[in-house]
Amino acid sequence: MDDRDVVVNRPTCVVILAAGEGTRMRSSRPKPLHHLCGRPMVMYVLDAAAQDDVRATVVVVGHGATWVEKSLTERARTDVHLTFVEQSEQLGTGHAVSVALPTIDDELGASDGDVLILPGDTPLLRPSTIAQLLETHRQSGAAMTVLSAIVDDPTGYGRIVHAKSGAVARIVEERDASSEERTIHEINTSIMAVRESLLGPALRLVDRQNSQNEYYLTDLVAVLHDAGHLTQSMLLEDPSEAAGVNDRLQLARAEAVMRLRINEKWMLRGVTIWNPHNTYIDADVDVAPEVSLLPGTVLRGHCVIERGAQIGPNAILSDVSVGENAQVAMVEATDASIGAEAKVTSFVVLGPGTRIAPGELVTPFHYRTH
Repeated sequence: MDDRDVVVNRPTCVVILAAGEGTRMRSSRPKPLHHLCGRPMVMYVLDAAAQDDVRATVVVVGHGATWVEKSLTERARTDVHLTFVEQSEQLGTGHAVSVALPTIDDELGASDGDVLILPGDTPLLRPSTIAQLLETHRQSGAAMTVLSAIVDDPTGYGRIVHAKSGAVARIVEERDASSEERTIHEINTSIMAVRESLLGPALRLVDRQNSQNEYYLTDLVAVLHDAGHLTQSMLLEDPSEAAGVNDRLQLARAEAVMRLRINEKWMLRGVTIWNPHNTYIDADVDVAPEVSLLPGTVLRGHCVIERGAQIGPNAILSDVSVGENAQVAMVEATDASIGAEAKVTSFVVLGPGTRIAPGELVTPFHYRTH
């Protein structure tokens, strides 16, 4: 096996940081579990990180730890090996990864693999971006590769400071940055890949000499660079992918982007959506080709819509199956089944357990529960 094969095939352990309280959400629900398009936002991060060479995924939990563990265990893909570690004391992102180190070592064993670190509040991150980050990291032989972005307004973000060689010399948080450093528009996304053999020793050299008295994970860059290792950044083509969600306003913005992505996916697969800006499809819905979705359609949960069906206008379906060529308009239905060729229209409410037979006609002002 040549050097290239050794680099490309290094095993990876994913670490997802999901211990934060998310006080700006003003909610008892842990921040990673707030929903976008029917899924907790951290599930999108898990999906993005599910790459071929990933051996295990370690989720660092803290606030609402039991709630987060239960939700992720129930929803995670069967091919994703999840392990949870608790950060009982909130001492920063560097401390969170330190808590995960023993588990990382157990998962990777004697192999010198990579550790991919992601925040749990970046639901717009695409799997293709993570694949590109890992490829760039391995092909270059870098000790650390940071995903960065250039933005018009870098306010609030850590800045990427390059050495004359082009390497990343350090990342400086805004509150600790000089006036000159604050003019930098290349920002840190908090997403990075690090060689596992270097991670532990470097973390032990990170201190808390900063404005927040925390162990910054970003200080790893300076530690590794000053030790003579290659530290680099990979620019994100679409900066919105790495947008963090810290409050309800940012949650709504992220959900709007995700809904348009979902609608575009189905249209490219042969679904007619009359008005994509007024059609809402959750992430776990399944829609067959030649389905027509009219304005005001809301498909929630695990709806299954078969070929040729017409849904809407103004239909709200939650966990509903709709058969081929059925017509459903001005309807609210939950946990129901509508058979092929059935027609259910105009001010009909279908309660849980309702079964509409194939070809059946359901007229206005009905309420059905079975």
